[in-house]
Amino acid sequence: MSEGEKEKGDPNVSEPIKNLSRINSDTQIWFDDTDKPKHLYIVLISMHGLVRGENMELGRDSDTGGQVKYVVELARALANTKGVDRVDLLTRQITSPEVDSSYGEPIEMLSCPSHATGSCGAYIIRIPCGPRDKYIAKESLWPHIPEFVEGALNHIVSMARALGDQLNGGKPTWPYVIHGHYADAGEVAAHLSGALNVPMVLTGHSLGRNKFEQLLKQGRLSKEAINATYKIMRRIEGEELGVDAAEMVVTSTMQEIEEQWGLYDGFDLKLERKLRVRRQRRVSCLGRYMPRMVVIPPGMDFSYVTTQDSLENDGDLMSLLGSNDRAQNKTHLPQIWSEIMRFFTNPHKPTILALSRPDPKKNVTTLLKAFGECQLLRELANLTLILGNRDDIEDMSNSSSVVLTTVLKLIDRYDLYGQVAYPKHHKQSEVPEIYRLAAKTKGVFINPALVEPFGLTLIEAAAYGLPVVATKNGGPVDILKVLNNGLLVDPHDQNAIADALLKLVADKNLWAECRKNGLRNIHRFSWTEHCRNYLSRVEHCRNRYPTSRLEIMTIPEEPMSDSLRDVEDISLRFSIEGDIKLNGEIDAAARQKKIVEAFTRMASLNSNTGIVYSPGRRQMLFVIAADCYDSNGETTETFQAMIMNVMKDAGLCFGLGNIGFVLLTGSSFRETMQALSCCPVNIEDFDALVCNSGSEMYYPWKDMVADTDYEAHVAYRWPGENVRSMAMRLARTEDGAEDDITEYVAACSSRCYSYSIKPGAKTRRIDDLRQRLRMRGFRCNLVYTHAASRLNVVPLFASRMQALRYLSIRWAIDLSKVVLFVGEKGDTDYEDLLGGLHKTIVLKGTVAYGSGKLLRNEDNFKREDAVAQGNPNIKFVETSGGQNIAGALVALGIK
Repeated sequence: MSEGEKEKGDPNVSEPIKNLSRINSDTQIWFDDTDKPKHLYIVLISMHGLVRGENMELGRDSDTGGQVKYVVELARALANTKGVDRVDLLTRQITSPEVDSSYGEPIEMLSCPSHATGSCGAYIIRIPCGPRDKYIAKESLWPHIPEFVEGALNHIVSMARALGDQLNGGKPTWPYVIHGHYADAGEVAAHLSGALNVPMVLTGHSLGRNKFEQLLKQGRLSKEAINATYKIMRRIEGEELGVDAAEMVVTSTMQEIEEQWGLYDGFDLKLERKLRVRRQRRVSCLGRYMPRMVVIPPGMDFSYVTTQDSLENDGDLMSLLGSNDRAQNKTHLPQIWSEIMRFFTNPHKPTILALSRPDPKKNVTTLLKAFGECQLLRELANLTLILGNRDDIEDMSNSSSVVLTTVLKLIDRYDLYGQVAYPKHHKQSEVPEIYRLAAKTKGVFINPALVEPFGLTLIEAAAYGLPVVATKNGGPVDILKVLNNGLLVDPHDQNAIADALLKLVADKNLWAECRKNGLRNIHRFSWTEHCRNYLSRVEHCRNRYPTSRLEIMTIPEEPMSDSLRDVEDISLRFSIEGDIKLNGEIDAAARQKKIVEAFTRMASLNSNTGIVYSPGRRQMLFVIAADCYDSNGETTETFQAMIMNVMKDAGLCFGLGNIGFVLLTGSSFRETMQALSCCPVNIEDFDALVCNSGSEMYYPWKDMVADTDYEAHVAYRWPGENVRSMAMRLARTEDGAEDDITEYVAACSSRCYSYSIKPGAKTRRIDDLRQRLRMRGFRCNLVYTHAASRLNVVPLFASRMQALRYLSIRWAIDLSKVVLFVGEKGDTDYEDLLGGLHKTIVLKGTVAYGSGKLLRNEDNFKREDAVAQGNPNIKFVETSGGQNIAGALVALGIK
């Protein structure tokens, strides 16, 4: 049963879906041989780490681990599935001299299946993001997410058009699904999903709240230190946003759903089940939503596993090494075997194998203590620790160097020389041989992690015939239920770890039974099974507003004078008894009233919005988003002066016909008209007016009717009337008065509920209010505007920045050709406007009062975790004077 299904009698459904078949809990399997051809385009996102298709440097650092291998293999497997034409894996482009040059290549082909044609297949697409000459850790990527979003948006739009020309008769082929991996990519996927109206899927891999709890339990770091080191609050908010936007969350185990995702404000398992039942019974969910959590274990590539790996009685190294001469037949051994066995006094003993990054949460030091303090285990077995690659421990990250230094100290403490191998280097292609060596010695694989989200290495080990010992926290519980090939342990109990290892090493019958069970059941974790299950689930959650409504404007090749002729004709309709002069010949109040009445009349007369319009061929967009209010929330005269200066300077530098003007505001449409009526510019000179914090869009050159396509575009998951009174009640503090917050009916619309805040009244900050709404299943975007005197509650996917992205797609204008004009402060969505590919000019002195004080609580993340410092695309000017604006444009490379 998919979430978000439209229901009979639900007042929040913007458009009914006809003949919607009921989706039962028994998910249908994806069939490759369906008669109807599918041409699917799938986008996967994994931002951090070093991602490439061959010779993956797994374990090089904490960001380049199992997730990298998983997403690369998933991309290949999906591309090999019939019906899938193209899979793009988006990651960060890294041109730093610290890493191999392959990570700077913009495109890398992963596979080209036999059924693929043209540009089809699986590809890694590297998006420039953040410092061009540095490889930075995932904790430092958060301020650069807007840049990644817009770079990814440009690529997806271009690819949608190319695939449409190739496969779809010229109609854009939008992604079938956008799948974010980890918190950072989940936030990227959420923004792309909202901009493109495409379903989103999220895989957490590891979760911030769970890590936060574990670190607090360890007691080594304070809450403040954890937040500063791991940017944990920023990460958690990224995960919460991913849950808000996701149709489906893919997990590896039920434990992940119940014990890890259950920690999040945006997910409640009991409420999710209740909502699912209500949908099945066609009963309204009253605007509430919970994403569908599904368990789809990761797949594995078994191409490296040979028939020999599954044969019985092949675990004796005697025939390969000889009884005493370790050098005998050495030339026939894999290089990595020699590298490992050189550590051992007796290489014939069973090998206990641990393979992970040198990360504290992988708990290798507890394993080493268990081995060192169990004399019988030391007599029966050797220990091999494959802990990534290193040249010099001192050059590694702090956490990795601490782990490796501790390992060396423990080996010395317990005098484990000749019993423990810890090679400095291994290639990804040598990992199968490492498993084979452990299997041939009748050894055991162990994953002692404090918490393991899944445990892909356990499946890999089983494929090579290795019994396993694994942590009881996380995915291994479900894996061992399926494979039945080992034992679970408490990772904090070193005696339990030693006992489990000893049991498997000493009991040859138990060892053989576990090996046999693992090999017999391993097929259940193949990539083929994973992809069939995955695509079946995705197919059932594609129930949102049709993406076909998002059309890219085809701009006719016509002279500029012709494209402006309609604008000139329209402007005549809005003239009020001739040209309005700047010297005030018409009373300002009368002029304002007449203009507003003229627009109101036109809005009531013109309701034909079915035709696709475009404002003309624009080289650039100048977007005015300065929130100019006085202390009472009223628009100031600075607003009009700023608009005049921006338009004047644009006309002098580029010619007005080449520049499109857009206004982004938190004010209602009527308030915007009133403010513009005092400004000596033609209102129809604006290509678009985006009002009520991004929830409404108007085109003055066309008509003054709200864009119904845009309203539908942002309406998904909008709770409508169900949240109207709830938001007002939750925004009040416990000791607040009833009239501290009241509904401002004049500014409300079908996609925005506005509330006035009494001067001096206390209200909840955005993060606090959003949390309370999430916990009740409401998914909204919240903005304080008008100098914190008003609260706008709008749909989740509505925002000023998302509106701008929508226009860039519709009008085929690259966001790098957009210049945004803002003040030094603004509404609580101000930070969203500062990042990305667009250029930003901050006009000092234009905004005296902002709403930022109501954005976040003190213990939440800071602005520097959301906005990149030293962004070269941002320039400051002292005043809004034209000369200063012109200079800033030149400094931004705009001439």
